[in-house]
Amino acid sequence: MVTAAQPLSPASAPVRRVPAVRHLGPNWYACVMGTAVVGTAGAGLPWHVPGLRTVCAAVWALSLALLTALLVARSLHWRHHRDQARAHLLDPAAAPFYGCLSMALLAVGGGAVTVGRDWTGEPAAVALDTVLFTAGTAIGLAAAVAVPYLMAVRHRTEPGQASPVWLLPLVAPMVSAAVGPLLVPHLPPGQPRETLLLACVAMFGLSLLATLVTLPVIFGRLLTGGPLPLALTPSLFLVLGPLGQSTTAVGKFADLAPGVLPGPYAEGFAVFAVLYGVPVMGFALMWLALAAAHVVRARRRGMRFSMTWWSFTFPVGTCVTGCEALARHTGLAAYDVLTLALYALLVTAWAVAAVHTARGLVSGALLAAPHPAAGAPRPVTARTT
Repeated sequence: MVTAAQPLSPASAPVRRVPAVRHLGPNWYACVMGTAVVGTAGAGLPWHVPGLRTVCAAVWALSLALLTALLVARSLHWRHHRDQARAHLLDPAAAPFYGCLSMALLAVGGGAVTVGRDWTGEPAAVALDTVLFTAGTAIGLAAAVAVPYLMAVRHRTEPGQASPVWLLPLVAPMVSAAVGPLLVPHLPPGQPRETLLLACVAMFGLSLLATLVTLPVIFGRLLTGGPLPLALTPSLFLVLGPLGQSTTAVGKFADLAPGVLPGPYAEGFAVFAVLYGVPVMGFALMWLALAAAHVVRARRRGMRFSMTWWSFTFPVGTCVTGCEALARHTGLAAYDVLTLALYALLVTAWAVAAVHTARGLVSGALLAAPHPAAGAPRPVTARTT
């Protein structure tokens, strides 16, 4: 018998818990993505604003700090709350958010080379991006296969439960395609550069085709099943992600192809950047208006803050970088104006989401057990925090 004065043996010692991270899901990586893209997109704006690049570098540094903190917190989550972590994987509302881990790593890595190098120096920025790009790409490719597999064989979903969240693991390889070209100039000339660039093109195709077969299901559910539950309405902005990111990617291909690929292919990418990007960005603007109308309707009906509000940030940011690419390759001032307008929307959305998230963390509301959202088909499909 163990008395009060005797130490507990390792076998009988209670397992230490970290209750604060029990309900910290993979959707929290959206904070990192949304913060990183503010810095990256701001660094590419068409007009020079004194001090803006320094602010963008500071925002990127904040995204790096957030990524570090979340990686630690999520590690504690998996170590101390494996039952909850497994429940997330088996939840069709939570599992797609594992794509956010990949995109967070990639967004911060790309930002290191784009704007973080001002503070870290180019060698450190390239080294950091190499590590984060490699890890983010591996995780993204795994999520693009594993999450749809789980949805097919383990999850029980119905057509009426289709959600833009389903796009998250499919968009991750597109982010790799968009940020991978940043590392091409730092590789030896010849086969290494060509291999990386064409690997990015392959991931572009992988993500694009997967999105094209999934988006009609989501659009059809919206038209035939009615509006999404109020708390999930901001997720409509997630559709902008593959649209803006793919336009950004083809612009990067066109920028890097000369000197890396043979002449005809390099010229072809320059043409493709415009012929693909212009119509896709047109559809993105239409979807932005449609999603905004749904959000206004949901807000009037009592939609309150949840972590889905971070859907307003990264997807809009990809449209900013997409418009920046089109401005470079078309020379049209209209895309410069559109870039500024979308960036203003991005900064506003990020500020609102950041303030509400900070308040929720201080009050503890965002780390509490999730509550079922009204109007959801099943409680398991309505997690928002």
